[in-house]
Amino acid sequence: MGVLRTRSKQKRIHAFICLCIVSIIFYKYLGFFQSSARMGLKKTRKMGLNTNSSQFTLEGKPFCILGGSIHYFRVPMPYWRDRLTKMMACGINTLTIYVPWSLHQPQKDVFNFHTQLDLEAYISLAAELGLWVILCPGPYISADMDLGGLPSWLLRDDSMRLRTTHPGFIQAVNTYFDKLIPKVFPFQFSKGGPIIAVQIENEYGSFAKDKKYMSVIKEALQSRGISEILLTSDNSNSFKSGGVDGALRAVKLRKLNQKIIQELNSVKPNKPSLVMEYWTGWYDTWGDLHHVLPPEDMVSTVRNILRRGMSVNLYMFHGGSSFGFMSGAVSDPSYKALVSSYDYDAPLSEAGRYTPKYYLLRDLFSQFNPKGRSLPDIPSFRNSDSYETAFMYYYLSLWDALSFAEGPFMSAEPVNMENLPANNGNGQSYGYTLYETIITSGGMLQSGDNVRDRALVFVDRKYIGLLKRQILELAVPDGKDKRTLSFLVENCGRVHQGKDLDKQRKGLVGDILLNNIPLRGFTTYSLEMKLDFIESLNQAPWINLPEHPSFPGFFMGRVFVYSYPTDTFVKMLGWGKGVVFVNSLNLGRYWSLGPQQSLYLPGPFLHSGVNQVIVFEEKEGDYNVQFEDSPDLGMEADIN
Repeated sequence: MGVLRTRSKQKRIHAFICLCIVSIIFYKYLGFFQSSARMGLKKTRKMGLNTNSSQFTLEGKPFCILGGSIHYFRVPMPYWRDRLTKMMACGINTLTIYVPWSLHQPQKDVFNFHTQLDLEAYISLAAELGLWVILCPGPYISADMDLGGLPSWLLRDDSMRLRTTHPGFIQAVNTYFDKLIPKVFPFQFSKGGPIIAVQIENEYGSFAKDKKYMSVIKEALQSRGISEILLTSDNSNSFKSGGVDGALRAVKLRKLNQKIIQELNSVKPNKPSLVMEYWTGWYDTWGDLHHVLPPEDMVSTVRNILRRGMSVNLYMFHGGSSFGFMSGAVSDPSYKALVSSYDYDAPLSEAGRYTPKYYLLRDLFSQFNPKGRSLPDIPSFRNSDSYETAFMYYYLSLWDALSFAEGPFMSAEPVNMENLPANNGNGQSYGYTLYETIITSGGMLQSGDNVRDRALVFVDRKYIGLLKRQILELAVPDGKDKRTLSFLVENCGRVHQGKDLDKQRKGLVGDILLNNIPLRGFTTYSLEMKLDFIESLNQAPWINLPEHPSFPGFFMGRVFVYSYPTDTFVKMLGWGKGVVFVNSLNLGRYWSLGPQQSLYLPGPFLHSGVNQVIVFEEKEGDYNVQFEDSPDLGMEADIN
């Protein structure tokens, strides 16, 4: 009897263990399927985007790519759903995603794929909403970013040759792809995800320094499991020199003409044609006008593209903002830095407002919608608000803020930004750098074009003048005693395109001469103005705003929000040049030079009640900041 009880007990224990194992397996797979459902993923599929005829097919059916670009890193994360929903309501079926290496790997051993940079969450949202995805992982993406989205710490290597098979560059790319590709791998169409194509690099035809490079990048993607259609994308004037075997060649343009069509057909006969970037507008540079493209011109070209049976991606569908210091620059014919706004005169404005372009495109794209399926309703739009003026009550001189900066660093000769021992030995990426040395006489300063890009010059912390690319000499007042000579140098933005990317080091990049003698013995401070630095200024010795404050300096005020915060626009009337921080977040640069006269302040950056406003101003200030319900991007100029 006892034996029977023992056996019965053993059976019950065995059954219980089996039940536990089955339950664990069940809940494990239930969790997997729930996770897949949240991401909008389906079961594994085989018939992805196909290019075996003159027209794309997807899942074995004819497919026209109606694409649009929205940079997740230029749109506050709480607004991702809003922007993508508005995109779908316009008739877009494909989201093009550019991935900025510089933001995801800010330091050699530091990676960031969280919150605002949660790429997986962005792709999951696209899948949930029913958008296909074309992924552009780089390593170079341009996107009108500082150094085209390449991290500045690459330039610490004096022998570095960016976008080539230079061992140092390829090693860095491999390390980055080892982190990036596993994150996007499960989102491929063949795995049940939304990614139907992957772009290899970007615009290499206009660079083309290394014939082996594109093949190496292609192999780097495929060896890590990228199995969807690969494509390259080049401007129409460099289209023939930018491709690689095994990848579809796409083109970038503003106007479609017969010559471009003939080139497309000659390079890839019997293959579908894709305009990977149709430019709906353009970026702006400081000192220029605000570029606009008439809506009728835009929709006319898009209509022409589609009538010829071509697919198209709108760059940009929604531009957003280059918060902080991420804006790039151009050097041809001369150096000009990009403004902080990335409105781009796109169909959705910087703040996500509908424009005439949006409605024209919606009417056009509705004609290409599958029969029997209507476009989603246009989502409602919440208006922007104006708030009470923020008066600056407190003041902190630049010199009193230095104890909160990174440094001081001592060196015999000036050290460029990238080679400073800042950021755990990764150098300084953005912002300002202060160089100080001792002089015992006056005379003539000669920069020899070694100031990148602007330097405010001080003697004993009193402003004496400016050195920049067009001003290479400056007189220093006479004096026999020891005096401190200071250079506050700003990186206004590294060039984002062209063949001179290797030369984009910032700060003082060579000797500065005084009376033809090189200056020596430098004390250097890194003023990158990152979040932790601005927050640390709460412990600084602020004083009540004096009647005649000295410059440069920090100015602090408050803006009150009495209800649920909504978008607004910061107007810096009466100020000269500097940076605005709200609740320690860097909104970007302002400059009376224009064209941009307002900074976009998204509602999620504010909270009900008191919000802190800090302004860093270089030369002059009106001591109040206005918040209005509409943007001012400057006087307009037709791109055409």
